[in-house]
Amino acid sequence: MPFALPAIVTHAQAPQLEAQLLAALSGGESEVDCSAVTQLDSSLIALLLAARRVRSDLRVANATAQARSLAQLYGVEALLGLPVSPAQHHGHSHA
Repeated sequence: MPFALPAIVTHAQAPQLEAQLLAALSGGESEVDCSAVTQLDSSLIALLLAARRVRSDLRVANATAQARSLAQLYGVEALLGLPVSPAQHHGHSHA
């Protein structure tokens, strides 16, 4: 069963969540479910990167558009295995 993140993943919750997540990963879990996350900050990305360091086969499931956008902003969406919507690439001019 995937490790399910709570609705709020911000700086205040990060230390406790990281301890729980790393314990789950040590116990053999390899998937993090982000479907419940509605409020987040960069702590979510830091948490997922910490998990990825522990498990190279980490799968991030049900990441919201906000989470994917934040991962893209930090340039780690590929590292976290997050699909980036093609729509996010439209309208950006490199000229």
